[in-house]
Amino acid sequence: QVQLVESGGGLVQAGGSLRLSCAASGSIFSIDAMGWYRQAPGKQRELVAGITSGGSTNYADSVKGRFTISRDNAKNTVYLQMNSLKPEDTAVYYCNAQGVFTTAHTSMGFMTILPPLDYWGQGTQVTVSS
Repeated sequence: QVQLVESGGGLVQAGGSLRLSCAASGSIFSIDAMGWYRQAPGKQRELVAGITSGGSTNYADSVKGRFTISRDNAKNTVYLQMNSLKPEDTAVYYCNAQGVFTTAHTSMGFMTILPPLDYWGQGTQVTVSS
């Protein structure tokens, strides 16, 4: 079983900064992509930023130039540095891991790699006051 634990959310004034972290734990062999989504009240969940294991990144147009996503593959951790925050950034931010390969032992005692799955964190609230 894989768990994603997020931290770093909170209340900040417009123009301020926050840094979100998300650590994946479990019998993880590798993770293809990690990223952040957000959902504001009454709105659909939307992609904020994503990063592959090779370091390729993708950002929503609304956060380009203000947010930076990074990743520590050795720690299975993804970060989101959020600068110049605006009230419209207020939302619950969810960590997402896609293509998570985990290991298990067969009945013969050999290690095997299981098919990939996707996982979500529990969400962390980010509130930006005007």
